[in-house]
Amino acid sequence: MAFNGHQREDENIEEDETPTKQPRSDKEMPDDEAAAPAGRDTSDRRTSNSTARLRSDSVKKTRPPFPWFGMDIGGTLVKLVYFEPKDITAEEEQEEVENLKSIRRYLTSNTAYGKTGIRDVHLELKDLTLCGRTGNLHFIRFPTHDLPAFLQMGRNKHFSSLHTTLCATGGGAYKFESDFRTMADLQLHKLDELDCLIRGVLYIDSVVSSGPSECYYFENPTDPDRCIQKPYTLENPYPLLLVNIGSGVSILAVYSESNYKRVTGTSFGNMMSKEKRESVSKEDLARATLVTITNNIGSITRMCALNENIERVVFVGNFLRVNTLSMKLLAYAMDYWSKGQLKALFLQHEGYFGAVGALLELLHPS
Repeated sequence: MAFNGHQREDENIEEDETPTKQPRSDKEMPDDEAAAPAGRDTSDRRTSNSTARLRSDSVKKTRPPFPWFGMDIGGTLVKLVYFEPKDITAEEEQEEVENLKSIRRYLTSNTAYGKTGIRDVHLELKDLTLCGRTGNLHFIRFPTHDLPAFLQMGRNKHFSSLHTTLCATGGGAYKFESDFRTMADLQLHKLDELDCLIRGVLYIDSVVSSGPSECYYFENPTDPDRCIQKPYTLENPYPLLLVNIGSGVSILAVYSESNYKRVTGTSFGNMMSKEKRESVSKEDLARATLVTITNNIGSITRMCALNENIERVVFVGNFLRVNTLSMKLLAYAMDYWSKGQLKALFLQHEGYFGAVGALLELLHPS
């Protein structure tokens, strides 16, 4: 079966003809045996090259065809990660179908899609190696209510002729499963949200080696004039408390990639009194609500860390996207409630980790 313009080649491996007996010195050896070491080197090289070719063929056989996507369909936002191969050979390019070229051009030549779709260019990871291919990882988001427009785009570009199944996580993977099937002729391979989140966090932290550090914290969070962002090296991360803040909050105690538990969680409430809502300005109401939420999250997180005996706390989720105020408030709350014993750690790729985990599942099924 063809993958990305390649057919699996069945190669004949030559038998190793290396002599098995121990050679004598050159003086004692006949002329034909004196040449044996050179023959052995040649045969070893042939065997090594054949092994490498077989390993390469095995990778080609198991990796999925392009395009490579991972999706996280949340209650507010859809997060999409797309791997753009940059090592396409002339032969591959010649054999690529037009649908595949069209999708790649559309996603990589635009930074905005329609009125609400955004590619976060500043988060792009370049020159990654995934499943034996080198390329760039793109991060795209759009509101969940615009999902029908995304499905229509996929239908127009005949995406189902390239893939019949998408790896997706998040509550929307269940809610919109029938829409994918009826509108885009696509099946969803639904994945556990927390598995994808943890897998994505650990992967992204492991591959970011240049540019801004993936993990960071705020120094002096209680002093607005001296509060500054500082890089943090997330080495030997276990155990850690992972706080995912999206449409709701999930707090996870993570002991390894496969060993974690959900400690607690909540959803955001609303001010129920109409009179109270109308008595203050929208700006004051928004800030008061934000302070209340972040302070509450900080207090609960500190109690969870204490109960689980964990000293490292990482906050992720789209609630924190371009939301420095909330991050500083969380840093302040953690510092206050823990009496300076706990730092609030943050990650550059915020809400995309679930989508990254879904992509990894496509490439390396667990």
